Amino acid sequence: MTPKTTAARLIAGSIAAATATVVLAGCSSSDREPARATSTTSSPRSAEASDQAAPNSSYRDGTFEATGWYGGLPSHHDVTLTITDDLITDVTISTPAEDPTSLEYQQAFAAALPDEVIGRHVDEVQIDRLAGASGCPDGFMDALEQIKAEAAI
Repeated sequence: MTPKTTAARLIAGSIAAATATVVLAGCSSSDREPARATSTTSSPRSAEASDQAAPNSSYRDGTFEATGWYGGLPSHHDVTLTITDDLITDVTISTPAEDPTSLEYQQAFAAALPDEVIGRHVDEVQIDRLAGASGCPDGFMDALEQIKAEAAI
């Protein structure tokens, strides 16, 4: 082999190893089509959004749903969020990954999420890494932005 061929193989091997590391990272882009099972992470919630809002509220009270996308394949979460007086009072998030490693990260993220968002003002929630998951927060934040737009007064 020539030095150029050897170098090219080393670079290709390094890229493949780096890609495998990224794919195995939490909430990675290795998720495939969503499975039917979901994981709920909080208590029951109201059925629909209402047109009622507290004085000086920025968001309508109610329960809102959105799908948040992230990653390269792309991956997603289905998020249901309940808002009361601009505070998040309930959250559920799906864990549709089929890849066992990605599913583990999604489930850890889903379990930790309620403690991070319930009781907080909708506009104050900013999650960039949680429970070891680095991609899942992107999906949640995408869904949150959609919900904020839908619930805005």
